[in-house]
Amino acid sequence: MDMTVSPAMSSTTLDELRALISSKFGLDQTALSADKPLAEYGLDSLGLVELLFSIEDHFAIRIPEERANIDNLQQLAALVDDILKTQA
Repeated sequence: MDMTVSPAMSSTTLDELRALISSKFGLDQTALSADKPLAEYGLDSLGLVELLFSIEDHFAIRIPEERANIDNLQQLAALVDDILKTQA
């Protein structure tokens, strides 16, 4: 599945994800680039799992394990938007 998304499509989702990451991991929202690998912010595999659980709670969605392999915020926002669309 193509996980690219136009910036306008998920800007709200992207903003919510930035706020969530900032709150959970103490990172500056303005420093979170949409296309920078999450690992570069210090999120290891355990941190990513914690983030995914927080995202599931925040958006009231379930992220299937087979779709949880994401590298950056843009991919994550696209995934959340896609799941929200299918659950609507």
